[in-house]
Amino acid sequence: MKKLLGEERRAFLTDLLKNTQQAITGTDLAKQTNVSRQVIVNDMALLKARNEPIIATSQGYMYLQAEKDIYFEKQVASHHTEERTEEELQLLVDAGVSVKDVTIVHPVYGDLTASIMVSNRYDVQQFIKKMQATAASPLLSLTEGAHLHTLVADSEEKLNRAIQTLQLNGFLPKEDA
Repeated sequence: MKKLLGEERRAFLTDLLKNTQQAITGTDLAKQTNVSRQVIVNDMALLKARNEPIIATSQGYMYLQAEKDIYFEKQVASHHTEERTEEELQLLVDAGVSVKDVTIVHPVYGDLTASIMVSNRYDVQQFIKKMQATAASPLLSLTEGAHLHTLVADSEEKLNRAIQTLQLNGFLPKEDA
C-alpha cells in the first residue's frame, strides 16, 4: 500500500474507525496507512481537536457512534485497592453494564478522566493484561483508592443492580456518620 498523506490519511482513518465496531490499535492503523505509530497519534489528536468523537481505549482507538438505542448513564463513586480492580470491573460487566471511564479528583490537576470501555469479561481481561504488560498503575493509586466510574446500560434496572452489587461487595465508599 502506498503511503497516505495528510488529509487523505485522516479521512481514511475517520472512515475506517466509523465503520468498525471494535477498537483498532495505533500500530494497526500505522500499518494500514504506511506511516509510523507516532504519525497516527498526531492524527488522532488533530481529529479530536476537530471534534471527531474518537477515543483512545486500552484496546486501541474507537469512533463513538451516535447511539441508536436508548441508554442510561450514571456516575458512581467507588473505593478499593489496586488488587481489586479486576474484581470490580467483572462485577460491573456481569451486572449487564459497560464501564465507560474512570475519573479521579486529583489535588493539583482536578478531575482526571480516562477511557476504559469494557462491556464483558473478555474486555476486562484484555484491560487488565494491558495494565500488567505495561506495568501501569490505575488512576485510583493517586487517590488512595477513591475514584468514579461512568456506567452505561440499556436499562435503569441494570444500573441499579450494578450499584447494589458494588455495595454488597464493599466497593462503595463508607458514608460519614
